[in-house]
Amino acid sequence: EVQLVESGGGLVQPGGSLRLSCAASGFTFSAYAMNWVRQAPGKDLEWVSSISNSGATTFYRDSVKGRFTISRDNAENTLYLQLHSLKTEDTAMYYCAQDSHSGARWLPRRITWGDFSRWGQGTQVTVSS
Repeated sequence: EVQLVESGGGLVQPGGSLRLSCAASGFTFSAYAMNWVRQAPGKDLEWVSSISNSGATTFYRDSVKGRFTISRDNAENTLYLQLHSLKTEDTAMYYCAQDSHSGARWLPRRITWGDFSRWGQGTQVTVSS
């Protein structure tokens, strides 16, 4: 069974940090680029970051650049997102999503569920004092 399972979300104060994980199974994880996407309550999906299949290339949306770091461990079939200097506007459900090819993409446009091949169930990040 193909699965993407996120974990690591939680409640954190502004300025705090979290590390999200996405455990992949049922497909050749190392062959595909992976992405993090978030959705705040009542808002559209928002692409956050992308990483190529090898991990050599990464892209970030401007609002998280310098604060978030995407990485992957192909030996462990796991995708990560390290979040630092969190702001209240980072509050959202965070999803990992498998791309249909190996190259990372920069996606500043509006995205939809159909933009990626597979999605996890999400992990909630809440930034509040």
